Amino acid sequence: MKEFRFRIILILGAVALSLYLLYPTYADSQNTKLINSKLEQFRDSLRTTNPELSEDRFERLVSMREDEIFASNPDFRDAREKRIKLGLDLQGGMYLVMEVNTAKLLEKLAKDPDQKFLEILNEAEQQAKIEEVNVVSILAQKLQQNNIRLSRYFGSIRQDDSEIISSLEDQESDAVTRAIEIIRNRVDQYGVSEPSIQRQGARRIIVELPGISKEEDAKRLLQGSALLEFKIVRDADFTIQVMNAVDNKLAELLKSPSDTVNVGDTTAVEDMTEEQFAREHPFFSIAMINPQSPFADAFVRQSDRPKLESYLVRPEIQNVIPDNVQFVFWAKPEATQDGEEIYRMILVNKKAELTGGVIVDAQSNIDPQTSAPIVNMQMNSEGAREWARITGANIDKRCAIILDGVVYSAPTIRNKIPSGNSVIEGIGDLTEAKLLEIVLKAGALPAPVDIIEERTVGPSLGQDSINQGFNSTLIGLFLVAIFMIFYYSKTGVIADIALFFTVLFIMGILAGFSATLTLPGIAGIILTIGMAVDANVIIYERIREELSTGKTIRAAIQSGYSNSYSAIFDSNITTFFTGVILYQFGSGPVQGFALTLMIGIACSLFAALVVTRVVLDMMAAKGMKVNIG
Repeated sequence: MKEFRFRIILILGAVALSLYLLYPTYADSQNTKLINSKLEQFRDSLRTTNPELSEDRFERLVSMREDEIFASNPDFRDAREKRIKLGLDLQGGMYLVMEVNTAKLLEKLAKDPDQKFLEILNEAEQQAKIEEVNVVSILAQKLQQNNIRLSRYFGSIRQDDSEIISSLEDQESDAVTRAIEIIRNRVDQYGVSEPSIQRQGARRIIVELPGISKEEDAKRLLQGSALLEFKIVRDADFTIQVMNAVDNKLAELLKSPSDTVNVGDTTAVEDMTEEQFAREHPFFSIAMINPQSPFADAFVRQSDRPKLESYLVRPEIQNVIPDNVQFVFWAKPEATQDGEEIYRMILVNKKAELTGGVIVDAQSNIDPQTSAPIVNMQMNSEGAREWARITGANIDKRCAIILDGVVYSAPTIRNKIPSGNSVIEGIGDLTEAKLLEIVLKAGALPAPVDIIEERTVGPSLGQDSINQGFNSTLIGLFLVAIFMIFYYSKTGVIADIALFFTVLFIMGILAGFSATLTLPGIAGIILTIGMAVDANVIIYERIREELSTGKTIRAAIQSGYSNSYSAIFDSNITTFFTGVILYQFGSGPVQGFALTLMIGIACSLFAALVVTRVVLDMMAAKGMKVNIG
């Protein structure tokens, strides 16, 4: 047995790892059943106690209840994030093809565009839609055909056409990048799980939104301009008063009848147990304040954030928060503690002092004096006047830069800024500064985004697809297993065991790499099941030939495997390379099929050359009869 020890440990390790990676998928399935059961009870109770509720209000309360259930147990969210993800064709949702109208961008950038320019630009736009190329190259070609230099409308008179074309192409590409950033920010903020946002060609963006079925919601989400706002952060004294009011109200709302602790209990905080503090101060138990900081910023663990957000949207809590302020979170985590991200939350004025429409440019750079990353902002004349007034009236206060409801920066205003040029400091690195630059530019989107194709996949279709794909996999697995047992007898059972391990390893790898399972992916798994026994068939036939020459079973197994390697590797490597080509040059469904096919080939080789070999060698070592059909 010592000669087999390493291979047995390797197999058991692969099985244990696969089961470990697949456990969140199983846990999420059980959690979903539990949550659906609780939601059904809540729906029945809500209908009974509040029959006059409108459908929108009813669904909003159900959604809030679902968020509370998720927030009550961090394991629910962990399992959901680590499970095997389902694609749009299985989960249902929306598929949209969007196109950035870069012709409008060029029209905006042009100097004194006349009727001739607008006619040529329209022709270039129509041709670009047909040929799927960028508008700049076609526009430049048409202007040159009409003996018009590009410097007539773009750049300066000293620049030649090639230089202007390069600059315009960069701005056209940047407009698409900014549009993708806006869409991604909005989708993440909206809470869509497992979205897919990809660039296609020069101007198009493919967006898949699993779980979204309302077309109008998706259109508003994707086509609306990104909302960039500058809001003053409230001072610490006022913020603490609001937080105390929220904390007291929550303690009153969450207090159970069996509680013996009074909300007004004056027991010192340091004398309280953690459980008692959480019961008496539910807000401050999850929104922690740094007593050494001059600011009243709250720090919230990622696992506690959904719970806190569900608290803050309660009508009773909204009543104690002044109408002119609101709590907002930072876009990125402030730090990581014990492997969990910590987010900062601040209190700002609800009314924006200034919006992103006044930003005309933003550039990330390195401060030559401090070598720290900074972002320079430039505003138009109207924005410059307002910015001078705002900064002059709020010296030593912080101004939060907010995009789509989350904070990207909150610098302190040191002095009045009379011009429209400002500098944002306190940024982590140059990559983050570049991101903030894109965010600031995205506040004033230079080109509209049009939806040119949209498809809605209903959840019932998705469930049917899941059932059909699952049934197809089981039927394929069953038929292959029956054939192997019928044709190869006892060794056919060994091949079926290896086939089971192949499927287990495939699913474990998909879960481990957070891959998205689609219908073409299921097709790849089904094809792999058929191909998985191919290596065993080759090996068994070789062993049978060796046995017919009079060799012992151990010698026949050794020779059978040795003589089978070339055929097995040739066929599987060529198929694997085909999968690589499909994955590299394909898109969407083709990539899903290619990915599962490549994973399946690797797993089937491991099962055939390691799992099956160990079983056969152990049987031969113990003197058991090995029947090859």
